[in-house]
Amino acid sequence: MTVRRPTRSFLLMGLMVGVLAAILVGTSVAGSSVSSDPASPTSSGAPTATAEPTATATATATATPSSTPPATDTAALAVLATLPVKGRAPKTGYHREGSFGSAWQDVDENGCDTRNDILARDLTVLVVDTDCEVQSGVLLGPYTGLIIDFVRGQTTSSLVQIDHVVALSNAWQTGAQQLSQKQRVALANDPLNLLAVDGVTNSRKGDGDTATWLPPLKSYRCAYVARQISVKATYALWVTTAEHDAMTRILSDCPNEIATGTDPVVVPAPAPVADTPSDVYFQNCTAAREAGAAPVHVGEPGYGRHLDRDGDGTGCE
Repeated sequence: MTVRRPTRSFLLMGLMVGVLAAILVGTSVAGSSVSSDPASPTSSGAPTATAEPTATATATATATPSSTPPATDTAALAVLATLPVKGRAPKTGYHREGSFGSAWQDVDENGCDTRNDILARDLTVLVVDTDCEVQSGVLLGPYTGLIIDFVRGQTTSSLVQIDHVVALSNAWQTGAQQLSQKQRVALANDPLNLLAVDGVTNSRKGDGDTATWLPPLKSYRCAYVARQISVKATYALWVTTAEHDAMTRILSDCPNEIATGTDPVVVPAPAPVADTPSDVYFQNCTAAREAGAAPVHVGEPGYGRHLDRDGDGTGCE
């Protein structure tokens, strides 16, 4: 009896130890299963976070080229390279109204003549009456940078004038003779070729081209030359050698200056225009002016040093 009791006790203790061990093992396994589950969402979340910036970068790269076209496509220098270079044709037959129509027509049929359209565009602090006439306003002169108070009146209206950026007589001698009357009227009234400026500076410019006249305000010269090039390209006009060289020189300081994009006018088949003969000789500036050739530039028919006393390359200024 004494020997058997201890044996049973040991058996019971062994059984209890086994049960406890089984419980501990099961708990450990369950714990490891629970800890592995959160790992899956963590790993699957990582690719999602990476994919989002990738998609954003792709969209940005695609939008950039379409929103910013290359400036070189419309650079004034590039447009200048497409203009023919020729000598100036005679001024014979030029008449302001006969060649380009009466001044300041209502070509766009908006009820306002061209002069008032340009004043309304270029002036600020406007007062306009019911007949579409600008009565007063303030102009920041593009050629001088000076502020001018405009008031309509017999003695004051001329303080602000509308300048043809490409003078009509210059246009006549560089290709406008070949345009139809309707196209010339359009040129004379095209807002692209018109600027409100102070009267004194406009009078000093006269019918000068880039080779003979530039705005006193040097910071505006690039924009001015680019606008002239835009007008000449639009109306199929050419440039003289001196004009081309002067334009190139100005734009060399601003090669990214943009020309205004405008669809070219439809030009009829070129009519024969008598170019100034290469052997032309003008005895003096009076003769050059009577022939409609003044001013005469270096490289153009008729130029001579006896006509260019100041030696600046332009005779009979």
